[in-house]
Amino acid sequence: MRFENRGQLDRLANSKDHQGVVALTAARAAATVEDILAHANAGHGQLGLIVLLDGVEDPHNLGAIIRTALAAGAHGVVIPERRAAGLTDAVARASAGALAHLPVAKVTNLVRTMEELKEAGYWLVGLDEQADKNYTDVDYTSPVGIVLGSEGQGLHELTRKRCDFVVSLPTTGPVKSLNVSVAAGVVLFEAIRQRNTHARKVSSFQV
Repeated sequence: MRFENRGQLDRLANSKDHQGVVALTAARAAATVEDILAHANAGHGQLGLIVLLDGVEDPHNLGAIIRTALAAGAHGVVIPERRAAGLTDAVARASAGALAHLPVAKVTNLVRTMEELKEAGYWLVGLDEQADKNYTDVDYTSPVGIVLGSEGQGLHELTRKRCDFVVSLPTTGPVKSLNVSVAAGVVLFEAIRQRNTHARKVSSFQV
């Protein structure tokens, strides 16, 4: 432990929004898709739940999605290496500590990763405000990857084509789309709701 002046703390924290304490730690090793799949398969009877982000650029959105994914019991987040927010200090702060607990993998080709997940038995559900299918009309009680697009462009065409289902969240009024981190939370917790309901039904049947 050492004491520094306020200006030095501001520089170390890259922000004036701190409480006078800064910890310096070693950088966390990047996760891989294989790490996420292993995490999903670690618990007996677990159903994989993975979030794939197709170019989310705002670090606060990325951090919020990581935080929500951890709270919803997802096993990891996959982000592209290019044209997307990286795992910066701003993302770590926005995740409220979730980044330290949830594997986040950076991949060079998101479409190829989607194919790998399909080969591993995952169904891919993409969100698009123009889709006709409602997000509640999809069965999430199998291993699922939830695919979200960028803040402005949404899903890229190649990414959209690789999804098994493309769904939308119904909205009312003049605003036709939700913030990507909010949309992620809605769909993730719908998946959890369906899985909990399914588990109770199976348990009742077995009794």
